[in-house]
Order: sequence, then structure tokens, then C-alpha cells
Amino acid sequence: MTTALQSVPIDTISGEQTSLAEYSGEVLLVVNVASKCGLTPQYEGLESLYERYNGQGFSVLGFPANDFRDQEPGTNDEIVEFCQLTYGVKFPVFAKIAVTGAAKHPLYELLTEAVPHATGEPELQRERLRSRGIPANDDPEILWNFEKFLVGRDGTVLARFAPTMKPEDPTVVAAIETALAE
Repeated sequence: MTTALQSVPIDTISGEQTSLAEYSGEVLLVVNVASKCGLTPQYEGLESLYERYNGQGFSVLGFPANDFRDQEPGTNDEIVEFCQLTYGVKFPVFAKIAVTGAAKHPLYELLTEAVPHATGEPELQRERLRSRGIPANDDPEILWNFEKFLVGRDGTVLARFAPTMKPEDPTVVAAIETALAE
């Protein structure tokens, strides 16, 4: 059975239409990414998770978004080139979308509705942003680049991790391993 989340149309980075149904039966880490953000080095941790668990039915799915201070200004071609050349990214990266506001992609509508609050000190991140004069979104909106959603094999959203929680954080890894064991 395909869930609402799995049936949302999404575009690959090369422009072909698909959906998360293509990943049915896999555990997914869905992440809004950006190439000019202070958190961009998280690409390394995401790729490491992908390489470590991909053979067990796990995938990282990157969704570039330019929602935060124009930190993903490039075209889809520029984004994929940056990901591959700078971080050796092999996990799927999709076409640029909006993850907040009126133009929010339906995928992110469903993700934020399913798990409205992130684990991992999002309030601390909000304080940091505000102290720099940057408006910070409140829950359930995406706070910043590199917010992570863990989706189970059946398409259920299991967890949401704050942007500052690194992919290799023991809490993230434990959640992935638990989802893979189910």
C-alpha cells in the first residue's frame, strides 16, 4: 500500500517526475540541503550514512532549497556538480524545491504535519539565528537547512531531527538502525 507521502510527485535533479513510492520498503532520511550554508559540511556525514546502510535498504534523499538566506542559489545542474565534486555525493539529490512558506512543496507539508517538532535543541538554533538578526521559523515550519526526517519502510514519518544535529549523531544513527531492524 502506498502512503500519501509516497505518492507525492517529486522531480529528480535531471527533471524526471517520480515519487517516494520508488523507495517503498526502504528506510529514508529526507533532508533539505544547501550548498552555501554553515551546515553544508553535513553532506559528508549524509554520504557516510548512505554508504554504511545503503545495502540494508536505506537511502538518504537530498532536497535542495533556497528558503534560507539564498544559501542554495544554483541551478539543478550546478547543485549536482557541487555535491559530486565537493562531497562525493552518491545518494539521490532531487530538483530544488521550497520547504517553507506559501510555496512549500507538498512533500514538506506532509513531513512537517506528521512530525511537527524536531529532536535536538531546535530552540537553541532559533536563539542563535535571532541573535544574528535572522528571523527563525517556529514549529512546525522547517527551521533551517539540513533538517532531517526519518521515514520508515512503510512510508510513516518516524522522527525529525534539528538542523544542527549532525547525521552521525548517535541519536540519528540509533533511530536509523532501529528503523532498519523493523
